[in-house]
Amino acid sequence: MIPSTFDYVRAETVEDAIKLLVESEGEGKLLAGGHSLLPLMKFRLTSPGTLIDINHISDLQGVQLKDERLVVGALTTHRDIIKDQLVQEHIPVLAQTARQIGDIQVRSRGTVGGNIAHADPAADLPGVALALEAEIELQDEDGKQRVSADGFFFGPLLTALPETSVLTAVSFLIPPMHAKSVYVKYEHPASGYAVVGVCAIAGKNASGKVDFIRVGINGVSDVAYRASAVEEALLGKAVTEENIRKAALLATKDAEMSGDMFASAEYRSHLCSIYTERALKQVLL
Repeated sequence: MIPSTFDYVRAETVEDAIKLLVESEGEGKLLAGGHSLLPLMKFRLTSPGTLIDINHISDLQGVQLKDERLVVGALTTHRDIIKDQLVQEHIPVLAQTARQIGDIQVRSRGTVGGNIAHADPAADLPGVALALEAEIELQDEDGKQRVSADGFFFGPLLTALPETSVLTAVSFLIPPMHAKSVYVKYEHPASGYAVVGVCAIAGKNASGKVDFIRVGINGVSDVAYRASAVEEALLGKAVTEENIRKAALLATKDAEMSGDMFASAEYRSHLCSIYTERALKQVLL
């Protein structure tokens, strides 16, 4: 439970962090909240030669409203999200999700950027990010770029984040005014990680038909995913319990279920349909 020897340096700016990453030649890791990285280091599942502390970069903190999106700085903590007025007004499901992440220590130190960049399949934010059509903002020596959430997550702890880039922010699309949103999960009782987590955002028109729907799922597969089959099954359809039930049965169609010590693939598939149905009922009925 003791990490390998490493050098500790503190970055004062994003550019400074990028420079240090380049100089580390693939041996550097960024330290934000540390709740994901440090346990991996203690178990020596990762052994960075240089630990680059980015906690003092003020440009990476806070929430802003820009072009129909909420832009959340990478160092914004889950506790910050819970309290933020812009989040509560425009995307309350972000605050609802943040309340379900870990314990008070994790929520106080863990960051939005770290949760997204770590890409744990059981983490809560990746599924929500997919449902909110998030864009991941990156910066390297050549400048800034944006990567859509559906092209960012590759697999367990694998993302499109290059080793010499800094994840600076995550921007979330604000749903239509009439749409409701919710995040529900069945969590492991010890860790709080999602065995299955479902984010549903949906709205219906005056005639009672679904005119907007997004569903993101995490915890059941090697990577969070958009449940496109569920969305297609309900879009344009009348809101009935039967239509919702049938659509929820398609929740596993877009991914291969994972089995582990916490739940078999078969059980996860069962839970996925149940929790998708619960989420859809909350936002549509």
